[in-house]
Amino acid sequence: MYAIIETGGKQYKVCEGDIVFVEKLDVNEGDTVTFDRVKAVSAGSEFKVGAPLVEGAAVTAKVVANGKDKKIYVMKYKAKKNEKKKIGHRQPYTKVQILSIQG
Repeated sequence: MYAIIETGGKQYKVCEGDIVFVEKLDVNEGDTVTFDRVKAVSAGSEFKVGAPLVEGAAVTAKVVANGKDKKIYVMKYKAKKNEKKKIGHRQPYTKVQILSIQG
């Protein structure tokens, strides 16, 4: 059984027991969170697609950790102006483990 959920402007294909890194959520470690924006649910040979969401479907997950990703560097450069700038960015994330899929 799997589901396609939407959170943080992105879509994720999840199964029960999966660990997924999603955009930062405002929850503490150890809490449970419910994703109700479910786009599709598959259970064996049965497949439900929402228009745009599946009615009554929800995915429950447990928050494992909150953190920041590895640092990436971005260079801004202007030709013939002797101007360059190095900028670093660390994207925050929430690590969740999928507990159950209701659909």
